[in-house]
Amino acid sequence: MAKIVGGIGCSHVPAVGAASDHGKTKDGYWTPLFNALPAARKWLSDLKPDVMILVYNDHGSAFSLELIPTFAIGTAENFKPADEGYGPRDIPDVEGHAELAWHIAESCIMDEFDLTIANKMDVDHGCTVPLTVFFGEVEKWPVRVIPICVNVIQFPPPTANRCFNLGRAIKKAISTFPEDLNVVVAGTGGMSHQLQGERSGVVNTEFDINYLNQLSEDNDKNRYMNHIDYIREAGSEGIEMVMWQIMRGAMEEKIVEKFRKYHVASSNTAFGIICFENEEA
Repeated sequence: MAKIVGGIGCSHVPAVGAASDHGKTKDGYWTPLFNALPAARKWLSDLKPDVMILVYNDHGSAFSLELIPTFAIGTAENFKPADEGYGPRDIPDVEGHAELAWHIAESCIMDEFDLTIANKMDVDHGCTVPLTVFFGEVEKWPVRVIPICVNVIQFPPPTANRCFNLGRAIKKAISTFPEDLNVVVAGTGGMSHQLQGERSGVVNTEFDINYLNQLSEDNDKNRYMNHIDYIREAGSEGIEMVMWQIMRGAMEEKIVEKFRKYHVASSNTAFGIICFENEEA
């Protein structure tokens, strides 16, 4: 059977992808962040994942305000990097796992999560920047990826608790897939940041660190936080962190932290990455 071997929470700051693409990782500003990543990459490589469930939000590339699915799952065999206004990133295509994706879609829908099925979509920085963080510059991504898009752009987004419960449903689906696969679940977005208005540029380090700590110690505080509190504490784009709850819901109740890096500032955003394994019985 397929099994979940790890979970990752990670920011998807577009400037991180640009720094990698344009050789800026050693220029001083980005060095502390990129120097920390080899340890996370080794941890992930040692897990030998076959598939990554990558949860992110589209930024107007595959969807728009004309069509806003709360949850959408990519069921294609291939996903192209999106052109976000300056041409697609010069990175490999994202190879999907259609058979597992369809199995997850069917299982989750039977569990009353009405996932929108996307047989074709381009993936933007929300998906591709985490892949760069996890694997660096490669000719081919070493895992197959099932992208899951969450609406955190247009009110109302799903609650953190709803995201957590979707993670539970995904966990159940993976456990019933008959092929032996190692699966990693990554929830991306955040951390605290706001891109517009009077609070543009806000970073709340205390909130971010508490959120990271609570993922393993007392996640109910993150899980049951309402929209207003997420936005008040972490900025309007900080609501993206509800997507980390899909990862957390897919893991067991007891987890072990294997890696963490928190970095301020990354562009105008706080950057965080945290890696977990399930605690062995």
